[in-house]
Amino acid sequence: MVAYDEPCVVPIKRTLQKIDYQNQTYKELEEPCTKRVRPLGRVTSLANLISPVKNGAVRRFGQTLQASFRGDGRSPGVPQQKPCSKAVAPTPPKRRNSTLWSETLDVHQKGTFSTKEIKRQEAIFELSRGEQDLIEDLKLARKAYHDPMLKLSIMSEEELTAIFGDLDAYIPLHEDLLAQLAKATGPDGTVGQIGKIVVDWLPRLNAYRAYCSKQLAAKALLDQKKQDPRVQDFLQRCLESPFSRKLDLWSFLDIPRSRLVKYPLLLKEILRHTPPDHPDTASLEQAISIIQAVLADINMKKGESECQYYIDKLEYLDDRQKDPHIDQCKSLLCHGELRNKSGTKLHVFLFTEVLVLTRPVTRNDRHCFQVYRQPIPVQDLVLEDLQDGDVRMGGSFRGAFSNADKAKNIFRVRFQDPSQGQSHTLQVNDIFHKQQWLNCLRTAMSTQKDSNDICTKRRSSSVSAIIHMEETDENCPRAAASAPSSPSSEEPPSPTPSTTSTLTSSLSSSSSSSSISAPFQPRKSKKDKRSICSLGKRKETMV
Repeated sequence: MVAYDEPCVVPIKRTLQKIDYQNQTYKELEEPCTKRVRPLGRVTSLANLISPVKNGAVRRFGQTLQASFRGDGRSPGVPQQKPCSKAVAPTPPKRRNSTLWSETLDVHQKGTFSTKEIKRQEAIFELSRGEQDLIEDLKLARKAYHDPMLKLSIMSEEELTAIFGDLDAYIPLHEDLLAQLAKATGPDGTVGQIGKIVVDWLPRLNAYRAYCSKQLAAKALLDQKKQDPRVQDFLQRCLESPFSRKLDLWSFLDIPRSRLVKYPLLLKEILRHTPPDHPDTASLEQAISIIQAVLADINMKKGESECQYYIDKLEYLDDRQKDPHIDQCKSLLCHGELRNKSGTKLHVFLFTEVLVLTRPVTRNDRHCFQVYRQPIPVQDLVLEDLQDGDVRMGGSFRGAFSNADKAKNIFRVRFQDPSQGQSHTLQVNDIFHKQQWLNCLRTAMSTQKDSNDICTKRRSSSVSAIIHMEETDENCPRAAASAPSSPSSEEPPSPTPSTTSTLTSSLSSSSSSSSISAPFQPRKSKKDKRSICSLGKRKETMV
């Protein structure tokens, strides 16, 4: 017989008692019984022995006992369903105040205002309340997201600065407008004149140009940092908190931009309910023009920044792919994911000057776009709108797409000169996106054509002006005919009409004009003719 130490005896006894208890339970379940009894009632009553107390921990312990010992007529070896208990309701999200201006008045006060004036004051009140909400969100983004992540070293200070920008600098800007509106509010809660206030304040919104132009890079960095489990866990906890109102971090960072586009709508609503003879009418119209100009400038800066962002992401396999038109682009008209004839996913960029087809790749955790084939300058671009399941110009590729279905929503782009590169047949997800691409491509081609026509006319007029001045310089010495010894005093014969016509219509220029005018000036050297031509150009520049 094996002898056990004293510490080992107790656990073995407990294990044996547990096994005996389980065997007894199986035996009771297997025995037939005609009475309706509650199984394991004797064990369940142990939990009932605990008297009700206010201590939450003891109460939860008693509930745990009841849930753990509830057999429900099943053997312990069979997986049991979770007890049907009421789940704890999550904390409701914080709600914004949606009270209307008219709801802040009593019945007597409301009767003293006309319906039009009430709507006007409600529009002004909405403008004021929106400023207050914006200030709260900007402060919340700093207090609940930026500062904790910096203190917990979840992100570095440089990364947080790149993502959040200068949000703190915009808080005083909106607080100033809110203070001015509060100052203009009368004892009865109405704002008499608001036009002068917004006219003076709106130009200060140009401060958002830098913030909006960096949003694309900030969003890309935030998405990259979300791959970090610590960042993802922190943001998820914030999302589940009541203060977030079920909005993620980027929603708070994008609130200033969404607020900017609301200003024209709010001002138009105030103007719509303002009488024509009101002093605010002219000021509000001026304010609308100001904010539209501010938004146009911000959009232009944002477009240039977005364009440069994607240009910097391009990766070239061959130096011949580096089209000089790419560096000249200042705006990105359209971009998105398409499929080529073989079904390969391509990310296509339509810049103002060139169409670039790329394949998304990742290099050392850095997302970039590998240029696919040769970029097509817009001035050399040919667009073909193809019918579903057929190709109008050359060949057929039915069955090339998935499931051997007829290709739908397709179009083709190619060079005007086929020797410069191959054509690309592209497929879009639906007819709506196809129409968007076609409209953008046609707009870019039309704009480029008009630009080329203007440049051609300018070059033509410039050459004509130079030649006309050259003829004038040659004819001017007639007044000095009394000095025959001077070379410049000779009177050359005037050019024939055919020669003048040739000079005017030529786009090349100065070299052809010199060769044509040479027979009429046999005594002038090449150096003299070059000096005359340069003189004409200088005169044109001065004019």
